[in-house]
Order: sequence, then C-alpha cells, then structure tokens
Amino acid sequence: MSQSRTYQVRTYGCQMNVHDSERLSGLLEDAGYQRAAEDVTPDVVVFNTCAVRENADNRLYGNLGHLRPVKDANPGMQIAVGGCLAQKDRGEIVRRAPWVDVVFGTHNIGSLPVLLERARVQREAQVEIVESLETFPSTLPTRRESVYAAWVSISVGCNNTCTFCIVPALRGKEKDRRPGDVLAEVRAVVAEGAIEVTLLGQNVNAYGSEFGDRQAFSKLLRACGEVEGLERVRFTSPHPRDFTDDVIAAMAETPNVMPQLHMPLQSGSDRVLRAMRRSYRSDRFLRIVEKVREAMPEAAISTDIIVGFPGETEEDFAETLRVVEEARFAHAYTFQYSKRPGTPAASMDGQVPPEVVKERYQRLLEVQERISAEENAKQVGREVEVLVAEGEGRKDDVHRRMSGRARDNRLVHFAVDEGLGVRPGDMVTVEVTYAAPHHLVADSGVRAVRRTRAGDAWEARNAAEEKRSSGVLLGMPKVGAPAPPPVAAGGCCDA
Repeated sequence: MSQSRTYQVRTYGCQMNVHDSERLSGLLEDAGYQRAAEDVTPDVVVFNTCAVRENADNRLYGNLGHLRPVKDANPGMQIAVGGCLAQKDRGEIVRRAPWVDVVFGTHNIGSLPVLLERARVQREAQVEIVESLETFPSTLPTRRESVYAAWVSISVGCNNTCTFCIVPALRGKEKDRRPGDVLAEVRAVVAEGAIEVTLLGQNVNAYGSEFGDRQAFSKLLRACGEVEGLERVRFTSPHPRDFTDDVIAAMAETPNVMPQLHMPLQSGSDRVLRAMRRSYRSDRFLRIVEKVREAMPEAAISTDIIVGFPGETEEDFAETLRVVEEARFAHAYTFQYSKRPGTPAASMDGQVPPEVVKERYQRLLEVQERISAEENAKQVGREVEVLVAEGEGRKDDVHRRMSGRARDNRLVHFAVDEGLGVRPGDMVTVEVTYAAPHHLVADSGVRAVRRTRAGDAWEARNAAEEKRSSGVLLGMPKVGAPAPPPVAAGGCCDA
C-alpha cells in the first residue's frame, strides 16, 4: 500500500462514536494513511454509524448512494462502514450497497486496516462482525481531534435494559477498565498537552461494578484531582439509579472537577419511567439535582428528554413539564420518540400519533427555552473563565469573536483583539454582557489571558500539519473558528 493513501472518517451519533472515530483515525495513520485535505477526494472513506434513530439506515444508504459515482470515478477508492448500524445490519449493508468494501462492528474497530488491505488484495467485500469486545478501544492508536481537551473511556457497554435503547445489543454488557489504566491514559493525554479530560462511558457512575467496588467512580474522580497539569475534569453520562452521595462529595471536593452535570431524565412521569424500565422515579431524580446544587450552588445541570414514548398521555407529559420547571435545567436535549428497531418499545401498544408527539415536543421546547434563557441571564455581569476552543462558534468570523466553554460548560462567545494572540487551549477571563438560551456573549473585551501549554500544543500541531500539507508554517490564528463537523448531540451513550 502506498504511504500517501488518504482517509476521511465521517462520524454520526454520540460521544462514544466520536471517541471511536479518534481511534479509527489513529489506526489508519499508524498503518500509513494520511488524513485527506478538505478539497481532496480521499482514498478511503469510513462511516462510523449510529443506530439510535428510526431513519439511521436511510441516512447511511443515502450517503453511500452519493458516494457511488465518486468511487466509480476514482479507481482504488475504498468505503468502510462501522459502528452500531454495522453491528446491527451486518451483511445487509453490502447486499444493499455492493460497492462497500468493508463492514466491521463495534467490538472490532482495531481490525479496520487489515480488512481494508484484505479487500484491496482479494477485490471483494470483507464483512467481519464479532459478538464481544476483542480489545478495549483505549489500547488502540489514537488521532485525537483536540490537543487541549480529550475523551478518556472508562467503560464500554451497558447493563441496563431500557426499552427504548439498543445499546446493550450493539455494544454488549458493561466492561470496566482498571483504574490504573484509566489514570495512565489521563496522565498521558495531559503530558501531550491536554488540560481538560472528559471521562466517558454508557453509564459512568456504574463504573466498578465489574470488579466489585461501588465507590470506584468517586475514587476515580478524586484521583483525577491529583494529576498535575489537569485543570478540568468532566464526565458523561451518569444514570440516576447509580448516582450516590459519594460521587456528589467527590465532585464538590475535587477542585478540577467542573461544576457541571449532564444526567438524562427521559421522562418526568413515573408511569412512563416504569414502561421505559428506568429504575428511578421523578422524586429520586429531583433529590439528586437538589443535592448537587446544595454541594455546588454554581453547577449547571443538563439532561435528555424523550417526548411521545408509547403510552404517554397528556397527564404523563404534564408531569415532564412539572419536573422541567422544578429542575431548572441549563440545557436539555429534547427528542421526539422514534422507533429503534430491535427494542421492546418499538412493538409496544399505544404508539403516540406523530402530530401529537410534535405538538408536545414544541411545548416542551418552549418551556425549556424560557428556562434556559432565564438561567443564562443570571450570568450577565459575571466574570467567567473560558477554555478557548476551536470550532465552537459557527458565526465567529462574522462577529469577530472566539468561543469556548466556561467551567460550568456554558458556551461563551467573546470579543478579542487579535493582538492578544489568544489560541485554542488558552484560558481567558471575560465578563458576560448578553445571554441567549444556548450561549453567552462577552463583548466588553478580554479581562485576562493565560497562555497555557495546551495552547502551545495546539500551535505546534497546527504548524506541523500546515508544514506537511503546504510547506508553509501557520501563523497566529485569526479571530473566528471553522465550523465543527456534523455530530449529533446526545444519543446512545446517554444512560
């Protein structure tokens, strides 16, 4: 294989898929591929798919159809399909799209380079799906999208049986990494320049169940507090059933654990929660919210909510609105229920008519938008510390701003003088001047800039990549940032 072959990975779905795509990119680069430039047709296109939506297959096959003439015009081009939909559909993919070269599942992403080479040599499609995890993904090479913030997986799979979720069938039972392995990776990414780490799992606060330590997750949070150079720790997503007081204490008492929590509610109706097989009730959820805010008054809490689950009545929906009003979420990912093939809910009686689902969804959206605006308005006039990001603000070039996340994970767009030399990975202190439901604005100028080793790492990587592609070193970044890749929020890893 020529060392100059290029690749592109297209990611759909949740944070776990984003993290898996970093592994896929690392595997390909380790095998000698180079990431394709934006204006170049890649030699290999990899689809890392999601199966949590009813129309996920239509989206995949539509994209594959668009690529067929491109492949016909570029002999030697290869197409690979992996992820949850590949695990589910298996050989059906090459039956419906015979121009696909490789199909691999969620448990064997490490096989991709070998399967591509085998398909190239044998000139026939390679379909390889295994039923259990071969290698924990974090042991594989990685090409991280960000040098200043990193995902670190602490577990894969899920032991819950939520009736709307297909994750256990596609990613298997929960497998926990040993704490020492997790911390070794945390220290490694920090040594490479990262100052923020997000601990990732289908149900992070069930961590330790495999090796019999119910307090393993709180211990892990506290251990992250001892990692020198690690300034911000986040995690996603916890399940209310497993959310214990020791985790709240660890969050509050560990300075680098951020005052932010994303905890899926799914429904405010106890009757619907039972039908979903969610092993908590609304009062349990609200008690957790109350305890978190008692320990961390500044914490921003977000959630996931499904509208129109089978059997949901107007009274059930009213209960969801009640919980939303009481919880005062900073943000909520709201979803209209759609059938996930292979889940118990897909065949339940009482499927709610689409027009009813849509109308309830709109009402929920209006309530949450109002609450988000009110909660964000409380930030106006406050000084916040922002970790400058790349690709967060789609209109930054227009408004002459940069963007990043505050400690509580709120998105902040801020005005900046180019002469300050602010880079992604640096920290800035700004005063909030305006609040919208989904973001804050700080247009009164940067109060302070703290150049970080994460910013140094960002600058070094961009310079190296620019030199490799054009032979010209990259100067200081301009105000504004490129648009982020299309990755769906929320999704299958939200417990």
